[in-house]
Amino acid sequence: RSFHPCAFIARPGYFSSFSERCWVPAGTMKSSTILSVALVACVLLQCAFLGVSGDDTPAADAASPAATLSYDGFSDAEKAAIDKTGSKQEFQAEVGRLMDIIINSLYSKKEIFLRELISNASDALDKIRFLSLTDPALLGEGDMAKLEIHIETDKAAGTITISDTGVGMTRDDLMNNLGTIAKSGTSSFLEKMSKEGDMNLIGQFGVGFYSVYLIADHVTVVTKNNEDKQMVWQSSADASFTISEDPRGNTIGRGTRITMKVKEDATEYLEEDQLKTLIKRYSEFINFPIFLQETKTEEIEVPDEEAEAKAAAEKAAKGEGEAEKKDDDEVDVSDVEEDEDKEEDKPKTKKVKKTSKSWELINDTKAIWVRAPSDVTDDEYANFFKSLSKDFDAPLDKIHFTAEGEIQFRSILFIPKKAPSDLFDKLQTKQTNLRLYVRRVFISDEFDDLMPRYLSFIRGVVDSEDLPLNVSREMLQQSRVLKVIKKKLVSKALDMMKKMSEAEERAIEAEEDESKEEEEAEKAEAEGKEEKKEEGEEEEEEEDEDGEGAIKRFKEFNEAFGKTIKLGIIEDTKNRKKLAKLLRFESTHTKDGETVSLARYVKRMKEGQKHIYYIAGENKKDLEHSPFLEKLKKRGYEVLYMTDPIDEYAVQHMDEFEDHKLMNATKEDLKFGDKEEKREKKRREAAKEDMKDLTEWYKKILGDKIEKMVISNRLTTSPMAIVTGQYGYTANMERLMKAQALNDPSRYSFMASKKTVEINPYHPIVKKLKEKCLSDPEDEGTVQLAHILYDSALISAGFDIDDQASFNKRMLKMVTSGLEIGDDAVVEEAPEEEEAEERFSYLKEAEREVRKAEEREAEKDRVNDEYLARKARGELTEEELGTVRDTLRWPEPSQGGSKLKAGKKEKERGGERGERERERSG
Repeated sequence: RSFHPCAFIARPGYFSSFSERCWVPAGTMKSSTILSVALVACVLLQCAFLGVSGDDTPAADAASPAATLSYDGFSDAEKAAIDKTGSKQEFQAEVGRLMDIIINSLYSKKEIFLRELISNASDALDKIRFLSLTDPALLGEGDMAKLEIHIETDKAAGTITISDTGVGMTRDDLMNNLGTIAKSGTSSFLEKMSKEGDMNLIGQFGVGFYSVYLIADHVTVVTKNNEDKQMVWQSSADASFTISEDPRGNTIGRGTRITMKVKEDATEYLEEDQLKTLIKRYSEFINFPIFLQETKTEEIEVPDEEAEAKAAAEKAAKGEGEAEKKDDDEVDVSDVEEDEDKEEDKPKTKKVKKTSKSWELINDTKAIWVRAPSDVTDDEYANFFKSLSKDFDAPLDKIHFTAEGEIQFRSILFIPKKAPSDLFDKLQTKQTNLRLYVRRVFISDEFDDLMPRYLSFIRGVVDSEDLPLNVSREMLQQSRVLKVIKKKLVSKALDMMKKMSEAEERAIEAEEDESKEEEEAEKAEAEGKEEKKEEGEEEEEEEDEDGEGAIKRFKEFNEAFGKTIKLGIIEDTKNRKKLAKLLRFESTHTKDGETVSLARYVKRMKEGQKHIYYIAGENKKDLEHSPFLEKLKKRGYEVLYMTDPIDEYAVQHMDEFEDHKLMNATKEDLKFGDKEEKREKKRREAAKEDMKDLTEWYKKILGDKIEKMVISNRLTTSPMAIVTGQYGYTANMERLMKAQALNDPSRYSFMASKKTVEINPYHPIVKKLKEKCLSDPEDEGTVQLAHILYDSALISAGFDIDDQASFNKRMLKMVTSGLEIGDDAVVEEAPEEEEAEERFSYLKEAEREVRKAEEREAEKDRVNDEYLARKARGELTEEELGTVRDTLRWPEPSQGGSKLKAGKKEKERGGERGERERERSG
């Protein structure tokens, strides 16, 4: 007996029926044969239940129509009936509403209209240029052969006009391209010409033209194609448009002229400066020249007819008067009259304002990224960078490349010489450092995905031919494309920095080799070597200049952008190894102003040194005298100084560099990894037993301030140091966290450092402290000294002292003890000297009077000397001299002098009295 399996598979109740009829208690079926027989019996029983017959027409025949149904539930016969009886209709749409949706939904900014129209004009010019390659006659002669775009405004009429000398449009083109929404003439042209050559046109979607209605309520298009008459297309963004032959005939030669009647709320686009800004922003690198008509007002001199007539009348009247007097006047004034006539003969002019219009080329900057890097000069790169970034300095470095693969694009990236003042203020905002172009048309500069924020200082352009833009061409459709571009841009930017770093490393190595050679040359006495040096002197000087330039260039880069590279260490896990090679730090082996890279640090590590040591702090001066470096300096190990606030954050994300672990010199468990460390470990074990009483006593005094006290392996000259655990905050990190403006102590309290006290068992202070604690553990003086030693170690490590009042009290106690001042000493009040001050206040006034009197006496002596000299020459008699003296009547200075003497005596008496008072007060 046969059955169709679909008959029961299609039945939804099968599985429930199966479970109800085939339930068997566990343990009754012990073999696969019995199970198989049971399954067959169940299937046969189910088939009988569903009405399966034993002939060749099973129950599946009833279900066969359901198996052939379409996705919507209709059979072929039913669908045929629907097609036969139904009537086909077209969608109805309110064209005005549809236009409004298209215009206002696609574009986020009104200013986009200018970009779209210029792009259309550029496409039209590209088309006629492409067609002229096979038929030069299509291009024409004279002005028609010039492929240009002109933009002009008329404030009085409220219109903006954009014209080009492109291919133009026929009546059919107007109907198909402008009369059909989302019909792209450029796309049709590309499809037609795809077999003949590779075209580079902008338009894709056929809606760019309608962006004119963002700022205009009426548009007139006048166009002339070589194959048709001059046509006019007019529309007001409603449901209709008109196309007609231009009654004026051919007035534009060839091309298209679009005139827009600007809306009342868009009159700012009638300003020439606004249009110039938009052209430079969006269409600066279009292949064809863009001219903007500018209106200029200037003052010029013109003949003044009224002044000329008035001057002629005055001259005639003057001539009649002179003729009447000529007979009576015999003086010859012919020369004077001739000069006056010359002045009068000069034409009379006046200044008036004249308005003139002229065409100014706007897009004078060329898109140098489309050229081969070998064809672009350094000056062109510098000028392009200045126009792009509005910076006055040339770039520090650049890279020009073409990326190929899944997405093809060209790009130029620049590193500025100086960091922007707001570099770190804009890390959380959208970046505008990179400008995205599609076929040299600006799309946007607001991207968060083209560059990571730590590279936000990189300036440049990215231009692609086939980016997947949305219809408005203001954003990319696929984030995956942005990831591909970002990966390539970041790789190229880091390569540029890597080359700068390697050039600096080579230059420093060359300087070190040269210094070694000079030392050897001083010892050597061979003349042949000196002659060879003279022969290659010029070449070595050139290499020195290049080396100095490389060192200077990377130094400028590190000073300007070193912090951002460290930010990249924190954020960019994929490129962390590359970024680590760009880091530079001061160290115990560098001079002032010099830095060392991690690679150079590793290269000059001491024999047996396994780790890279560093210490973080506020400045190099404090770190140089840190007790944490004593043993490291003694061994000759180089220690990096990390003085930037971000340094310690960054290093926490770097476990090692070239298989060398980075080790913080301020944390516990400092390891050296050499043979001497094993010998020191045995000595520390012995000292630990010897100092056991001291450490227990000291820990009891400090209580919960510390976690433990151990014997130090890093101290040589200091008695004590405070270190932190491997996973807690260091003193420097704790200082930075507390300095945060919006600091919340509860957020980092769990990371607060667990302080470990390390003591130097061989230091005299520690030995003496041990003796005192053993002799009298409860002695208050010894306890205070222990606290002072701990507080000084805290300050030396960079920690804050929690109990400032107790610390000040202990320090004053130590000072008074050192000066042998008793505890019962009291502070006396200051002696009252106000009365003496008031008594001596008039002395200054007396001194001023004396100076005035002395000046008068000097003047008197000068005058007397002058008159005596005149008397000696016989110019004055004795009687006249006496009269002069009586007339001058000079005042006597005796009063001022007496005051001065009295004041001095009083001051001396007051000084003696004050001295006696001071003696009585102790």
